[in-house]
Amino acid sequence: MDQSLDKIRINKFLAERLGVSRREADEAIISGKVLIDDRIAVLGDRVDKNSKVCYNKKVVPFATAFSYVLFNKPVGYVCSRRAQGDAPTLYGLLPADLKHLKTVGRLDKDSSGLILLTDDGDFAFEMTHPKFAKTKVYEVELDHALTPLHQQMISDFGVELKDGKSRLGLMKLDETRLRWEVTMSEGRNRQIRRTFGALGYTVVKLHRTQFGPYKLENLEEGETKRFLLGSAQGR
Repeated sequence: MDQSLDKIRINKFLAERLGVSRREADEAIISGKVLIDDRIAVLGDRVDKNSKVCYNKKVVPFATAFSYVLFNKPVGYVCSRRAQGDAPTLYGLLPADLKHLKTVGRLDKDSSGLILLTDDGDFAFEMTHPKFAKTKVYEVELDHALTPLHQQMISDFGVELKDGKSRLGLMKLDETRLRWEVTMSEGRNRQIRRTFGALGYTVVKLHRTQFGPYKLENLEEGETKRFLLGSAQGR
């Protein structure tokens, strides 16, 4: 049996354990800051649980247990690690022991609701890659009532955007036709806002309530909750 199959690339290992991107991990390796068993690591190296990995002279543990967290993002915060202009980062709201986790996908500054965080790169990939078509559910409020014709265009025929046709599942939340439950399995940038905007509507509220099997439920704004992989309920 090929023992190399039990090993993972050093850049993937660093990205998961340090909460950085693969590119940032590559840069750390190229700079000579990473050691494997007391030798300078190179791109393409692989490690396993028996390897001693150091970054900036500190040992990086080969943890086998990953963390999975639900977070209710408030409006006004960005999902990046750095603030953008006057908009603070959601990482300022996280407990110290969760700040190393990476967000699984994003919500824009003006949107709120469910964000998943993890240090499991494979889980993040399976939740975000288009081929897995994970369902996402949002509560959306418009600036004026959606006409039946436009409802049909969005849900049945799709709306042409610059990056392709957008079709969303719609369900009325009340009789004003202002509030809708929107279901989608794509993840294009600001897709919901752009879809309604193409028909002359402005989304005044966008709140994600579900991502795949994981639901926001009664999680308070700004709160976190750990969950077990494969479970739709928080722990």
